[in-house]
Amino acid sequence: MKLVVQVKLLPTPVQATALEATLRVCNQAADHASSIAYETGVKSRNDLQKAVYTDLKVRFGLSAQPAVRVVKKVVDAYATLRANLTAGNLGRADSKRYRRAAGSPIAFRPAAAQPFDDRCLSWQLDARTISIWTVHGRHKNIRFAVSPDQLTTLAAHRRGESDLVYRDGKWFLIATCEVPEPDAYEPVDWIGVDRGIVNLATTSDDINYQGRRLSRYRRWQARKRAELQARQTRSATRRLARRAKREHRHATHMNHVISKEIVSIAQRTGRGIAVEELGGIRDRVRLRRDQRGTLSSWPFHQLGRHLAYKARRAGVPFLEVDPAHTSQRCPRCGHTERANRPDRDHFRCRRCGLAGPADLVAGINVRNRARSAWAFVTMPVASPSTRA
Repeated sequence: MKLVVQVKLLPTPVQATALEATLRVCNQAADHASSIAYETGVKSRNDLQKAVYTDLKVRFGLSAQPAVRVVKKVVDAYATLRANLTAGNLGRADSKRYRRAAGSPIAFRPAAAQPFDDRCLSWQLDARTISIWTVHGRHKNIRFAVSPDQLTTLAAHRRGESDLVYRDGKWFLIATCEVPEPDAYEPVDWIGVDRGIVNLATTSDDINYQGRRLSRYRRWQARKRAELQARQTRSATRRLARRAKREHRHATHMNHVISKEIVSIAQRTGRGIAVEELGGIRDRVRLRRDQRGTLSSWPFHQLGRHLAYKARRAGVPFLEVDPAHTSQRCPRCGHTERANRPDRDHFRCRRCGLAGPADLVAGINVRNRARSAWAFVTMPVASPSTRA
């Protein structure tokens, strides 16, 4: 499986100036190649490289391999745009957003990320330094900071390109690593995980990861955001952007902690992990105006992604099951009725009287559906003679 490792660069002022100039020139070259691709309709890598390679070297002063990386970046950008247009992610063909995206060349920000391969970038992991090509010559001994675990991953599994990124006044390298994926074991049982807003995750083991702290933090951020928006100054706009990124990092950290603990429990007990398949829930659910912000900031999808990739990396089986009525169905008698859940927190079966926390009941139903789904998947196929 593919993982990315982000390391923080610690360049000197001279090195930082060279890196900044490199990004600026490479993105100017990418804009030029993009305009040529748009005007001529040439979007394949080999054909576009033949059309712009000399220009990129002579006009922008790029070396051979950086020029090739710029062409590939442009081709990949157009491939992504084409996929988004085909999938309808930019609206219908007659929409304003669609026409704006398809009606002009792709433009690159002056500080947009630039890919480097092993011909332009080399790693000295023992010394924790890199050597990288820049428009001001090759700069060596640029230090970087990385955790011991990430350093081990880089040494053993780094493959392909690494992206140079400038973000919030800091420099980063994002390296792609090909980590071997272990075979998933045969689970002895399943852990059902119910994801929610008030409780971020509740497992069928009655372990509850409450979202009150995150909700309180988001409400505080919303108040500060409203105060800054009222000022309508450039400084307030910059602070809003910084706060948005800080809030996103906070939610991501919480999802990492929760998913890591759940996967660890599943691996230690030999069980698999099952979650509800919640794709498209924001399109299906209709809420009051005052609830829309809460739903739009609900990080359930990210938690599901973290659970999936951490489970794959640990060899833990992972399933997504049908989410229909998991919080309204009685796990003991199977009776399903909206009245079984009189409020958000409580469940009480109108037929057999089973009662308990609603999120725990939903987690148990997810676990039971995973048991049935896994039994169906692993059911041996009868031979023709047996069926006869």
